[in-house]
Amino acid sequence: MRDVKHFGRWLVLSATLVLGACASAPDDPYADPRDPYEETNRSVWEFNDALDKAILKPAALAYAKIPEPGRQGLRNVVDNLEEPASFVNNLLQGKVGDAGVTLWRFTLNSTIGLVGIFDVATPMGLTQRQEGFGEVLATWGVGSGPYLMLPLVGPTVPVDRGGDVVDGLYFPLDNLSGPVSAGRWIVKALDTRLRLMEQDRLMENSLDSYSFLREAYFQNWRNKVYDGNPPPEPVPDYEEDLGDDFYDQF
Repeated sequence: MRDVKHFGRWLVLSATLVLGACASAPDDPYADPRDPYEETNRSVWEFNDALDKAILKPAALAYAKIPEPGRQGLRNVVDNLEEPASFVNNLLQGKVGDAGVTLWRFTLNSTIGLVGIFDVATPMGLTQRQEGFGEVLATWGVGSGPYLMLPLVGPTVPVDRGGDVVDGLYFPLDNLSGPVSAGRWIVKALDTRLRLMEQDRLMENSLDSYSFLREAYFQNWRNKVYDGNPPPEPVPDYEEDLGDDFYDQF
């Protein structure tokens, strides 16, 4: 069973990396070069949006009725399970100090915090240093790949989603039973949907909700890769982009 699970994860990782390698920029000069599959992505976005309105949002609103201490305890358990992956990923980026903090967090919260239900490490000054393998690849210079809108999953890029596959191979995530693993993803999905409720009005008021979500994703991804301090993006040279033929018209 475990071999089948490993094969499935590596199949997903391979597929996302192949998509990243094969993507090419669209012919439309006004299209976003980061989103070469925009037509397909928009179709998936419409499917996800319908699914969200029918199932995910109502489920998140029902989940919100659980008292905050209970939801916080569930979040803490899920976060604690991911600490070993963050420990390795911090080391792979040379962040030895952050790796040490992560190790202490996992040790304290798994013991004193009763398998992570209570976050006793943060009040001690050991704040979370979460890092995914996708961020490791990005800091190593691996390109993000094309923007993808995946069914049920939502917006991503191959290096981000492929990194999640690798993170799932770390202890203890790889040893979780099927129901526990499913419960972990359900808690993450519902908690994330609750946090995004504030953006619903912005989405509704935007001229193009798809483009709004795409920009929000890339902004969030850059912040993750650069630990909240992304470098300024280069300003495009509009004169060079227009070319000499444009000025020859005058």
